[in-house]
Amino acid sequence: MSALLTVADAHVAYGKVEAVRSVSLEVGTDEIVTIIGANGAGKTTLLNAIMGVLPLKGAVSLAGQDLALLEIEDRVGLGLSLVAEHRELFWSMSVEDNLLLGAFRSPKSATSASFERVYALFPRLKERRKQLAGTLSGGEQQMLAMGRALMGAPKLLMLDEPSLGLAPIIVADIFRTVAELRSAGVSVLLVEQNAQAALKIADRAYVMELGEFVLQGSASEIERHEGVAASYLGFQHAGDS
Repeated sequence: MSALLTVADAHVAYGKVEAVRSVSLEVGTDEIVTIIGANGAGKTTLLNAIMGVLPLKGAVSLAGQDLALLEIEDRVGLGLSLVAEHRELFWSMSVEDNLLLGAFRSPKSATSASFERVYALFPRLKERRKQLAGTLSGGEQQMLAMGRALMGAPKLLMLDEPSLGLAPIIVADIFRTVAELRSAGVSVLLVEQNAQAALKIADRAYVMELGEFVLQGSASEIERHEGVAASYLGFQHAGDS
């Protein structure tokens, strides 16, 4: 499997405080990779740095293209997209207009197909396409944020805490859709505190603590790891003391 995203020896600092240090990761083509860890571990900081929101010391490439000198919009143009933790929607604009903003780098000829693709993934957005984004439920807002990112036909979608504040039944829908994206040819880098749900759909996982990766492997290996089970999954494996 070829690497789509490669991050090598990444360091990210807020002033003199290093929030991410010596982090390296890969996301392959048609792969879901999750980063799990406690609140404040540096997960969001890492995603923001990959996107270009924060300065990153180290190397980042997408499909072999060095991202170091590229602005955020150029990274989007190359196929990188981030759905931020707080969704960052335009509340006074309609669902349809919010989605249209996601296609700003795409040719107009592709916009119709992008709408069809997003509405097929999220039928509820089609039902509410004329509704103001600010009047949507939390789950619908998350669908809209993901849909807007997908309007640009990204190669890699980065999701920051997509389950945050949502009811369990909506969380199940969101994660089911994320799994469908892999089948549709979109790779996903998923940051999530709901480790159990993330590991169920991921191919590989990294565990982050205090700005560093302390464990990595296949999702099934990480799920079976005693320390991960006790710290992040809320249970101990049979036979554990």
